[in-house]
This record gives sequence, C-alpha cells and structure tokens, in this order.
Amino acid sequence: MSSQRKILVTSALPYANGDIHIGHLLEYVQTDIWVRFQKSRGHQCIYVCADDTHGTPVMLRAQKEGKTPEDFIKESHQAHEQDFADCLIGFDNFHSTHSPESKELTQGIYLKLKENGHISSKTINQLFDPEKEMFLPDRFVKGTCPKCGSEDQYGDNCDACGATYSPTELKNPKSAVSGATPILKESEHFFFDLKGFEGFLREWLGADGHVQSEVQNKMNEWLDDLRQWDISRDAPYFGWEIPGEKGKYFYVWLDAPIGYMASFKNLCDKRDDLNFDEFWGKDSDAEVYHFIGKDIIYFHTLFWPSVLDGAGYRTPSAVWAHGFVTVNGQKMSKSKGTFIKARTYLNHFRPEFLRYYYAAKLSNRIDDFDLNLEDFVQRVNSDLVGKLVNIASRCAGFITKQFDSNLSDSIIEPELIKQFTEASDELAQHYENRDFGRAVKHIMALADKANAYIANEEPWNLVKNDETKERAHQVCSLGINMFKILTAYLAPVLPELAGKVQDFLKLDSLKWASAQDVLTGHEINKFKPMMQRIDMKQVEAMIEDSKEDLEAEVKPEAQLDDPIKDEIQFGDFDKIDLRIAKIAKAEHVEGADKLLKLQLDLGNGVTKQVFAGIKAAYDPADLQGKLTVMVANLAPRKMKFGMSEGMVLAAGPGGKDLWILNPDEGAQPGMRVK
Repeated sequence: MSSQRKILVTSALPYANGDIHIGHLLEYVQTDIWVRFQKSRGHQCIYVCADDTHGTPVMLRAQKEGKTPEDFIKESHQAHEQDFADCLIGFDNFHSTHSPESKELTQGIYLKLKENGHISSKTINQLFDPEKEMFLPDRFVKGTCPKCGSEDQYGDNCDACGATYSPTELKNPKSAVSGATPILKESEHFFFDLKGFEGFLREWLGADGHVQSEVQNKMNEWLDDLRQWDISRDAPYFGWEIPGEKGKYFYVWLDAPIGYMASFKNLCDKRDDLNFDEFWGKDSDAEVYHFIGKDIIYFHTLFWPSVLDGAGYRTPSAVWAHGFVTVNGQKMSKSKGTFIKARTYLNHFRPEFLRYYYAAKLSNRIDDFDLNLEDFVQRVNSDLVGKLVNIASRCAGFITKQFDSNLSDSIIEPELIKQFTEASDELAQHYENRDFGRAVKHIMALADKANAYIANEEPWNLVKNDETKERAHQVCSLGINMFKILTAYLAPVLPELAGKVQDFLKLDSLKWASAQDVLTGHEINKFKPMMQRIDMKQVEAMIEDSKEDLEAEVKPEAQLDDPIKDEIQFGDFDKIDLRIAKIAKAEHVEGADKLLKLQLDLGNGVTKQVFAGIKAAYDPADLQGKLTVMVANLAPRKMKFGMSEGMVLAAGPGGKDLWILNPDEGAQPGMRVK
C-alpha cells in the first residue's frame, strides 16, 4: 500500500429550507463510500459538511412559521443530522454556515479579495417588492418568459425553452412573496471580478483530473463570456453583513462553499491532530475533493477556485459531479409518491439497501441515475440476501454444530481463495476511480463462484458420512473465508453489515487489508440472520406514505372566519394591563340600545366604570357578583352617558352571541392577567 495520504472530502451543503430526500442521498452515499474506502486503506481521510443556512428563502420560511431564522435553522440542522446518521453517512463533522468560523472566514476572504483588487461596486437597478419593502432575488420573481412567452416562469431562466435572462427582462413580473407588481429601484452592489481570472481558470480546468471531461468541455464554453459576479444582497437578508457596508449582505453563494472550510476549521479546533493551514494553505500537500451535483458545477468550477486563488488559498484537487436521480425512469414526483424523503425511506427499509443499489449502478460519469423500484427489490433479494449472506448462512451452521465453532486448520482450495484475495488491487482501483458499479459487479461475480462451489460440494451431504465429514468442515470453512473477504470489499458500502460480520467472526476489524488474511483454526460465533428479503408491498407502502407527506405539506392553512390581525411584538402586548375584576354592579343605561353600565371592583378600594355593549346578551342581574377580565389601563373615553374607564373582554360576533370572559375559581380582583 502507498504511503498515507492526507485527504479532505466534502459533499454539497444541504439547504436548511427542506428535508433530506433520496435524490440528495445519492451524493452523500457516493461520497461516504469513497471516504470509508480511503479510511479502510489506512489513509487520513476527513469528511466534512454543513447546513447551508443563509438567504431569502430561509428568512421567509422562518417568518411564515413564526420563528427566528436562528431557531428555524437549528431545528432543520437537528433533523438533517439525524437523517444522515440513520443513513450511515459518516461525517467527521457536520456544521453550519451560520457559525463563528463561517463569519470569520467569509469576511476575511472578502477583505483579502478587496485588498487584492478583485472587488468593485456599482449602482444597479433591481426589482423591489413595494409591499414587503425588499429587493427580490431572481427566484422570487415570476412572470412571462421574454423569449418564448411561457407564463409563470422564474426571474432567471425559463423551464419551457431553457432561456436565461435577468429578472428585469421578465414580462408581467410579480413578486412571489406578496404577489405585488415589483418596481425598479436603485441599489449599490458589490462585485467579484471573475473576468480577471480567465487565464487562471483555463489552466486550472485544463489540468489533468481537476474536473471530469464533460465538465471541462461545458466550462470552456463559459470562459469566453466571464463577467463580474454580484456577491451582495440588500437588507432584509439572513446572512453575514459585508464589513463596512451597512445593510449589505454577502450573497449566499459566496459564503456557502466557504462553509466547507468553516466546518473543517471547527473540527480542527476540536482535534489536536488536525491543522487548518496544512489542508487549506497555499502550499498544502493535502488532497481536497468536492462531490457535487451537476446543477452547481458553475459555482464550484468557476467562482469557487477563483475566490480561493484570489484570497491566497489553495484550490481543490478535484471537483466531481454526478447526475440527477429519477425514479422508475421519470423525474421524482410528489403526486406519484416518488419524491421520497430520507425519513420516509428509513421507515420502511434498511439504509444499506439503498446504499447498495446506488453503489451497484454508480459510475464516475455525470449520467443521471434511475432508481427503478422493482429492480431495487430484485437486486437486494438476489445480491445481498440470495448471494452474499447466503454464503455464510449455508456454511455457519455446520461449523458451530459439527465442529465446535472452529474453522478448519487448512484451506482446501488455495487457488480458489487466491482469486478472492488477488481481486483486491483491481477492486481498489475501481473504488478509487469512483466506479463503484464495476467494483460491485466484480464482487458479485466472486459471490457467484463461492455459491457455485458450495452447491457443487454439497456439504449438507458430506457431513452425514464420517469419511467425508472433514471435507465438509473444510468446504464450509472455505465458504466462511470467502464470505469474510467479500464483506471486507463491500464494507465501505455496507458498514452496518460489516460490523455484524466482524462480531460473527470474532474479529477486531474488517478493514480492506483484512481481505488478505485467511482464517484457519479460528473460532466463530453462532450465525444470526443478517438480512431479510423485501417485496414490492413494502415499496407500495413507502410510496403511499410519501403521498401522505405531500398532502400534509400542501394542506391549506386553516383560516379563521375572523382573520388574525397583523403580528405584534411582545413589548406591544406587554403595554396592555389586563386585570381580574368583580362586577360589583350592572345596570341598564337609559336611552342606550346596546350598553350596560358596569361598576368593576379591582380590590383595595379601586373601582372603574365601564360601558359595555353586551345588553342583548346579558340581564344585569345575572352579571352582578361575577368575575371577569378587563383592560385596566385603557385611556378613559367620554361617552354620551358618562365616562368609560376601561373595557371588559368578551368573545363572539355580537348581539345575543356574546360571552364575557370568566376566570377560574381562585382568581381574585386586581390580579394581573399575563
């Protein structure tokens, strides 16, 4: 094995404004498998990620839910962290872009870019929502495409014809926040001079291995048209404020990739064996890899390397992109129940089933990935249960019952086991190249050989005869060894199963190198079932649950007949002095159609006179002696019939349908209502 490598790996940051779903999981599973492989080979491989927390969508979502952005992203972070852990995604650190490390690094990088002459400012015209009093991001403007005339298109591109444009070119624009017609308003914005990095980018993109060939070809098309990149947004905005520029915030796509660095810095502060500069310094000899989806290639292969270079940091060793996930050959659909959240999947299946299916079909290209649910069931049953685990289940019982749980002292077929151990280098190369599909195909071909050998030898018959009983021992021992080797090769894909096999075989570890170790005279534990078959009924139940998730999401908000008034702050409410009052006297008011005159006793000799419009609902005699709640600090109001010094609280539409508030027993006149 080569000398130990220092590797830092990241996956794209999940946005805080949404749940993790099976489309996301393709990337995290792909990354996690590669990281586990590197760790199994003995390399120092660190896997970090973080929630992407800033931007207008998070701010508006938090407002809608009546939460602060900080509280909202904290809840989202906890949910994401749990989903990833349950899907066996082994981050070394999962952090947040709303962190001290993120703020320090983002502002520091900006100031360095500014110092090096890469930042400029200019006044631009932007669409502004006059009702919400906020500038509108591109995706928060909708209207008619200026190119093809399709309606209900976003402010930056058209889903119908694929055209790109600026929001100001959109016809009949409407704010997606309030529905108001936006107006043009001037604002000073700050720009990163991407054009100045054209030469650097041509060299970086052209270097061997930095990006896939498909990416290189696509990005080369953009290099002739590089422009200044707008990196600022106006208040109100949830993010980091630009140093020295009041009311101006960093655009989320500037600080989001810096979240990779921030998460790693947070980890460095917790571990003595890691040094931030050794991985991110200009002269770093470490390897840094980003796994991303093809939809964010532009940001990661043009902006991100340029920002790093302009601020004096090292650039990535490589950026690896993957395609989108389809289900049954079609785009993930909420209405069909194929837009499946990670948690919904986990409620029905083991995480390793999806990990295996993804690995079995993943290549290092940017092709879209189809999750065919029938094929998913068949592969799990055929490969994992029918081939891999079947090897152990066919052999282990004989070892424990007939041979005191000990494997044979010798290997009966050295040439056969050699085929398994010598596959290590080729399989390692497939893993290294992220060509997991080829690795799995080769491993399953070896599993077929193991099963064919066992079936041909028929140890269940050999064990019946004293003359052939020892051969049964050797055949089953060989089968257990082949099973161990295959599990070691699949451990990056199936870490939970690998742990069970490690316990079953009484091993200290099941790392990659252990595939070379053949067990002889070794004691094992009793075999326990490790995986069960699945069927389409479970898939159908998962799809139905996904549809229910959708219904819960899109269910219209309950609306009161009498809508709730605009929100107030706690300080506004605290100004109202609500008190328990005893109705000492109630009487009709001569000449008044709706009013009763109430004398309210607040205790300690304090009384207040109140005229209340409850005549149609109450007889004065029924009110006297009752407790109610009043607004005690309402400014006195002079009325035709006298001075009213407060207000009693009542519910109902009016007339006979009114009910004054009555506190529970034990309340005393003068008590404050909080």
